[in-house]
Amino acid sequence: MMNKKLVFAVLCCVAAACAFSQAAKPDALKLYREGSYKEAVAVCESEIASNPSNMDSYVVLCWSLVGNKQYKEAEQRASDARKINSYDIRLMEVLGEAKYYLGKNNEALDMFQRYVANSSETAARLGTAYYYMGEIYIRQARYEHADISFTAAVRFEPTYSAHWWARLGYAREMSSDWKNAIAAYDKALSLNASHYDAVRGKERCQSHL
Repeated sequence: MMNKKLVFAVLCCVAAACAFSQAAKPDALKLYREGSYKEAVAVCESEIASNPSNMDSYVVLCWSLVGNKQYKEAEQRASDARKINSYDIRLMEVLGEAKYYLGKNNEALDMFQRYVANSSETAARLGTAYYYMGEIYIRQARYEHADISFTAAVRFEPTYSAHWWARLGYAREMSSDWKNAIAAYDKALSLNASHYDAVRGKERCQSHL
């Protein structure tokens, strides 16, 4: 009987130690969401060293690198991870972001299009992908395409950002679609009444009516 009690006590101690170890382990995703990007990168690098095929760690690593404006590093690590698993849509999206900030517009657009094509309508960063596509089209002066992309972005995340609505207004303004541009600017102003670009954009459009 004593032996059974001893074994039980040892097992309880082991379980408690494991639980404590898990609780004490840094959460890279939590650090990323808190904006502690350097700390998140360090945790992810440690996890990848222990498990080189851990896609979750690669994804959070790349998100954190982008968050920390380490775009070249994010591009490299996302490309490395895609050699392990090229079908992970999260890597497609974050690689698109890295390439966008590096000015590689066509490559970024290709990644975002792949992400959109392979995602469901509940994908977490679908609105974000469409937003970046819109910005790329603005860079390329393809304003009707930008309108379509920004429209999709705000459809998936309608209250996310006054800035997104203002950019939709700008794309429409550049296409001389004054009334619909004003409607987008008005939506931006409903979310942020002092949004400078929306205020000025609406004034410009009204001068054409």
